[in-house]
Amino acid sequence: MKLKGKVAVVTGGARDIGRAVSLKLAKEGAKVVVNYFDSEADSEATLAAIKKVGGEAIAVFGDVTKQSDIDNLVSKTKEAFGNHVDILVNVAGGLFARKTVEEMDEAFYELVMNVNFKGTVFVTKAFKPLMSEGGAIVNFASQAGRDGGGAGSALYASSKGAVMTLTRNWAKEFGPQGIRINAVCPGMIATKFHDDFTKDQVRQNVANATPLRREGRAEEVADLVVYLAGPESSFMTGNCVDINGGLAFS
Repeated sequence: MKLKGKVAVVTGGARDIGRAVSLKLAKEGAKVVVNYFDSEADSEATLAAIKKVGGEAIAVFGDVTKQSDIDNLVSKTKEAFGNHVDILVNVAGGLFARKTVEEMDEAFYELVMNVNFKGTVFVTKAFKPLMSEGGAIVNFASQAGRDGGGAGSALYASSKGAVMTLTRNWAKEFGPQGIRINAVCPGMIATKFHDDFTKDQVRQNVANATPLRREGRAEEVADLVVYLAGPESSFMTGNCVDINGGLAFS
């Protein structure tokens, strides 16, 4: 229970890696605000899982690309757990589709960049005033942000590269206030993301090329997030930490 008494906010916290992060934070004693967007049923299932392990959490709907929804997320967090937040995890993001440059349009550009980058920027801006010395922020980048991603994922990879650069810059800005900010860069993790957007043969090829010869698990990413949010990583900030089974190195 190394996070006992802490308050944590997880955007995109209702399913896949976000659910695993929310549950792991709760298991370590944190009170968790689970933000969700497209599935109330997923949020209810996540709350039930947290309750089952004796944790405390609320679920709050919100589109991280809309300032009014972000403001509501902050308001609901204050109502439930007070005016102080210790941990913010920016999981919300998506690929949405694989498109070549010929297939891209302005609407698709705005969707991908807004969810993956704008959301991280303005959610962090909104919650930072509630954080003080000892606070920790964990952003979600991607292996794609390092290597450019697979075919049709140029905007996704670019948005995640932007998250990595943002993380490094804000580490310098937030550090004097005692607030740490790091990012995780997952590789191939077995989630609905890849069920939807990656062909089975491609997944198998990637697993075969990975030194550990498998995909990662959401729970393994959650363990890394909790480490970066917790006291053991107290001298780490501005890091973009790979978790990809050895497929790529920074």
